[in-house]
Amino acid sequence: MEIDIQKLIFEFIGGLGIFLLGIKYMGEGLQKSAGDRLRDILDRFTSNPFMGVLAGVIVTILIQSSSGTTVLTVGLVNAGFMTLRQAIGVIMGANIGTTITAFIIGIDIGAYALPIIAVGCFLLFFFKNKKANAIGQAVFGFGALFFGLELMSNGMKPLRSLEAFQELTVSMSDTPILGVVIGTVFTLIVQSSSATIGILQGLFAEGAMELKAAIPVLFGDNLGTTITAVLASLGATVAAKRAAFTHVIFNLVGATVFIIILDLFTIFVAFLQDQFSLSPEMTLAFAHGSFNITNTIIQFPFIGGLAWLVTKMIPGEDSIIEYKPKHLDPIFIQQSPTLALDQAKSELVRMGEYAYKGLEETNKYLNTHLMKHSEMAMQIEGALNNLDRKITNYLISLSTESLSELESAKHSTLLDSVRDIERIGDHFENIVELIDYKISNKVHLTDKAKEDLNEMFELTISTVQQAVEALEDMNREEALAVIQKEDQIDKMERNFRKRHIIRMNEGVCSGSGGIVFVDIISNLERIGDHAVNIAEDVLGD
Repeated sequence: MEIDIQKLIFEFIGGLGIFLLGIKYMGEGLQKSAGDRLRDILDRFTSNPFMGVLAGVIVTILIQSSSGTTVLTVGLVNAGFMTLRQAIGVIMGANIGTTITAFIIGIDIGAYALPIIAVGCFLLFFFKNKKANAIGQAVFGFGALFFGLELMSNGMKPLRSLEAFQELTVSMSDTPILGVVIGTVFTLIVQSSSATIGILQGLFAEGAMELKAAIPVLFGDNLGTTITAVLASLGATVAAKRAAFTHVIFNLVGATVFIIILDLFTIFVAFLQDQFSLSPEMTLAFAHGSFNITNTIIQFPFIGGLAWLVTKMIPGEDSIIEYKPKHLDPIFIQQSPTLALDQAKSELVRMGEYAYKGLEETNKYLNTHLMKHSEMAMQIEGALNNLDRKITNYLISLSTESLSELESAKHSTLLDSVRDIERIGDHFENIVELIDYKISNKVHLTDKAKEDLNEMFELTISTVQQAVEALEDMNREEALAVIQKEDQIDKMERNFRKRHIIRMNEGVCSGSGGIVFVDIISNLERIGDHAVNIAEDVLGD
């Protein structure tokens, strides 16, 4: 039988593309319809590693990507929301959660793929409601997933009669390591274990390969999916690297153990197939699920050992940004409002320290264009938002108690200062976005413009730092010095604007470069204003 190679390739790559689009759309739709609660789920339900496993399963089912969950977990470890031990539980759960796609594929509804896509499109195009749009996106993705699978399956049908492919599958049955390598490499290329497992289910359903050859490829698919988190952790913090490499070790140990007991595992899967009259696709879904659940059960007691191992493998200090407040104990609100105010002030000072650290990271990003500085600044901005909510809620709860006149004045000062520090975060976030624009659009700034920006950054950082110190000690002299410095910032901004106009008139500076420059100094000037507000609160004006 002659095989139309072009048709085979086109149907396969086209089907793969539609399948990947379907996975992406389904995950995004589910995520939107669930609301932006994924971080909350992970934060709230990771009190211990077992709960972490459950949270990992739930979030991965929602976003349809174990790599996505791992990357999200890496961010939460960085943010101090969870320890490495808790993160390992989430990563184990993510591996179980990702098997849901294989089970979805096992439900043979490919014939209804196009009507499902039509329903998704109808919800997307004829409804203004965001919730309906999100559900439409998920339904469209669900249909596209099956439509892509149908195309891939049609493309793969002729492979059964291809002699070279038959020889390869025989080799994979005799040498399981070959199957693991093929699964790993293919998943590295496609960047989705769900896609490669879908292809494997298609090949197995077509009778193009035996169960003993398919299972090692399944192990390889699980290994290959770890690359996404590893890539996400490159250039990131020590904690991020550790979480990513935990994923690699977890899947590597699992694949090794199961290769050793391959014959036994194959007999077990064949038994399940016979007992429950499973379709070929569902048989591999059960194999995938059994592998990940058993791997989690085996390695769960050794979470502490895994954490110790990756800490030894990747030494270094964690540069963790703590999102959670450290000082806000609700017990003081009723028992001692004075102590509660001190607690709120201590937390506010910590928030202020983050504010000038965020400014420092933003300045480093401007000069180096290294993503680690941008990521750190954005993490700090997230921490500022979270602390703003927590401190404000704490102070609002405190306002219901009977406060003395002095305590009421202090309460108002803290409430105003919280808002100012949070706004500083918003302004350096604006600057980070301006630098992103500068990099992506290859906007050039002259050396003189860079000098001006660095000078203004330096003055603004020291002003914010001094404002926080004035707040911490309620020091009037420091507060007065902040007001003088802010006056300098205002003058500097006016002078730098004039210099910039001269550079533009001389044709030295481009229009787009000018917009970036002016917007950055404008944001820095606004940060100076917020520092003055804090100083004025200290002075009691």
